[in-house]
Amino acid sequence: MKLRVEEKKESLPMVVSVKWIDGMRFAASDSQGHSIIMDTSKEHGGEGSGFSPMQLLLAAVGGCTGMDVVSILKKQRQKLTELEIQVSGERVAEHPRVYGKVHVEYRLKGEELKEKAVQRAIQLSNDVYCSVGATIKKTASLSHGYNIQ
Repeated sequence: MKLRVEEKKESLPMVVSVKWIDGMRFAASDSQGHSIIMDTSKEHGGEGSGFSPMQLLLAAVGGCTGMDVVSILKKQRQKLTELEIQVSGERVAEHPRVYGKVHVEYRLKGEELKEKAVQRAIQLSNDVYCSVGATIKKTASLSHGYNIQ
């Protein structure tokens, strides 16, 4: 029995390596050679020289939904020229201090972007496609807004 390529890809585990550099600084890398530095603020023993892990989680939400929205608008033949996504999160007071609320704000520019198409793209990303958002929804309320310029 042959597996389709898509099925085979999904069955493989995703792996990244995280290595301690010094202080509270860590480097994360993947098998393709991509890397990112993580650190924490000086008040928490770091140097503030990189994203905190919790900031990376918000960035991952923005990247995930952004890729969805761009792809969906392209399929709808919308001429998107700019997309900026601001993701804000409020953490709960008790440990492990997960996000309790996350808000995603989309700022879009394009040639005659149809509001209905933008709404649909955002809805599909939030309700169906964005796996990072779906993960966040396990602990946080996830809201969104948009502004077409």
